[in-house]
Amino acid sequence: MSLLESFLATPAPVARLRLSRVRGSSPREAGCEMYVSEGARHGTIGGGQLEHRAIAAARGMLARGDLAATLDLPLGPEIGQCCGGRVEVSIARMGAQDRRAAQARAAEEAARLPMVQIHGAGHVGRALAELMQHLPVRCLLVDERAEELALCTARVETVLSPLPELEIAMAPPGSAFIVLTHDHALDFLCASAALRRGDARYVGLIGSATKREKFRRFARHECDGLSDEALTCPIGAQGSRDKRPEVIAAFVVAEVLTALTSARSGARPVAIAAE
Repeated sequence: MSLLESFLATPAPVARLRLSRVRGSSPREAGCEMYVSEGARHGTIGGGQLEHRAIAAARGMLARGDLAATLDLPLGPEIGQCCGGRVEVSIARMGAQDRRAAQARAAEEAARLPMVQIHGAGHVGRALAELMQHLPVRCLLVDERAEELALCTARVETVLSPLPELEIAMAPPGSAFIVLTHDHALDFLCASAALRRGDARYVGLIGSATKREKFRRFARHECDGLSDEALTCPIGAQGSRDKRPEVIAAFVVAEVLTALTSARSGARPVAIAAE
């Protein structure tokens, strides 16, 4: 059960808040939603005083037993924000049918999330999973070692497989692949399988410039001249010499999100929707 499904399963009254109109600059786009009950909330419409006032209005509406309300808020000095735009927030009490519809929309959005496959459940792989669980992606942590997968506590999918290249082959178009297994030969197999697809948004291989050169020779001689042009190796190489898994993972996540959300080589960027 997703976090939204759990939230909407509560018997407590829930209001849906939606940015129905946006004029000028705003922290979120028109159509974004969040859900509010008396003591909890899910999602965001932009934070700050905008969200604070909208939540207060929604809870007041629920307390009064009203069915709907509309807020028209300037995003300027009047409410302590500096975006300069103006937004209209539609607030509606949710019935059973509304909740089912919201859950269905959330399931459809989840199905469209870009896939990120992490191949290797070692220290860096698990650190990556810890960060990816909070992002709007579908993350798979793949390894052939059950004991390493068992150490992962992140809310991501774990896949125990002796043939990780099959997971790569079955990934949807536009996926991202991060390769950092316990074996260099397996690294090369996974990286080459991801590059052969030709539609990956990101293919990253952990290692050094020397490892990249070894992979280049492997691809040339063992993979019919496969180009490594689309390969990122080393990964997370933003100038830091810090080798702690959590630090490496943070830099790699930045690379992956940049690749998923930015147009490159004429490809269309993947849409990543927030809750």
